[in-house]
Amino acid sequence: MSMKTRSRWCLVAGGLTVAAIAGYRLSTGGEGQTLSAPTVAGRPSIPAVPVVAVIVRQGNIPVYLNGLGSVTAFNTVTVKSRVDGQIDKIVFQEGQFVHAGDLLAVIDPRPFEVQLTQAQGQMARDVAQLKAAQIALKRYAELVGRDFIPKQQYDDQLAQVGQSEGAIKADQGLIDNARLQLTYSRITAPISGRVGLRLVDLGNVVHANDTNGLLIITQVQPIAVVFSLPEDNLQRVLTRLRSGSPLPAEAYDRSGQKRIATGTLLTVDNQIDTTTGTTRLKAVFPNEDNALFPNQFVNVRLLVDTLQGTLIVPSAAVQRGPQGTFVYVVKEDNSVDVRAVGTGTSEGMDTAIDSGLTAGERVVVDGVDKLRAGSVVQVRVPETASAAKSPG
Repeated sequence: MSMKTRSRWCLVAGGLTVAAIAGYRLSTGGEGQTLSAPTVAGRPSIPAVPVVAVIVRQGNIPVYLNGLGSVTAFNTVTVKSRVDGQIDKIVFQEGQFVHAGDLLAVIDPRPFEVQLTQAQGQMARDVAQLKAAQIALKRYAELVGRDFIPKQQYDDQLAQVGQSEGAIKADQGLIDNARLQLTYSRITAPISGRVGLRLVDLGNVVHANDTNGLLIITQVQPIAVVFSLPEDNLQRVLTRLRSGSPLPAEAYDRSGQKRIATGTLLTVDNQIDTTTGTTRLKAVFPNEDNALFPNQFVNVRLLVDTLQGTLIVPSAAVQRGPQGTFVYVVKEDNSVDVRAVGTGTSEGMDTAIDSGLTAGERVVVDGVDKLRAGSVVQVRVPETASAAKSPG
């Protein structure tokens, strides 16, 4: 090949290289960056916004009323001595659970045993005197019938018999009282419950009129929770109570996250507190696991109704603006429409929809901050749903 021909091919090759570089720069926007989408009618299209959407479902959603309350022992008894004496035995342990009738303490019984013996001795003496008076009365009855003695003497003897009979009844009362005092010397639990801290030690002398008592027993199975609700909710609760339907109640911890116990509503107070506009209610809980403790602060959730067959969406899908509540609905062409909706009760992560949606439609729950009416979206499956589909 000649030198002239070789130079001509070099010029052609160089021209092709320059044309290729220019074409590359044009295709990359001139700065080496790829366009996000092909142009339509000379204008680039808007990229699709990645979002997470779920289907509007139809189901049941419970309606709860929330209130603040405190745990109250169903019954609280301060155990006191009913007789005077020295504590001879203490047979309970602090914090122990006792049953009604269990022995708690013993007061020295000897003074009451002496009183019982004295009353029984006086009873025996009066019984003997009554028998003698009755024998004399029988004899006087025969004599007065023969006019051997005046009737006045017979009447006196009859009165003597009546006095002896009255003395025996009084003696029987003394005996019963002595036995009762002896019974009271054994202090037993009046109710079943948990024993508190001991208030009197062994060997102390106690009196029936002592104010502090020996110990306090609180009934914690079952246990009550007293809580408050706004007066606007009162009629809904009373309607359910009058129908005889039990209202389930749930007790949650101070944070309102952990459920402690479940029970039922027992009653409603008979008046409304005018200073707060609330009324008090009492719920009862079996408390078999002793999770509730007297004076404990709890959050109470009272189930008053269950909405049947309502439309339900995640609460994250509901947005709020100047015109009210709305959701982003994903249409068939993957564009979104702004839809005004009417919301009902919310429970957990779900919200009931009263109007604006139909079952089966898709609403955006994640990525709404980048949307506006007509935006094109790329729908992703929620992580929980994708995890449920994965074989692992």
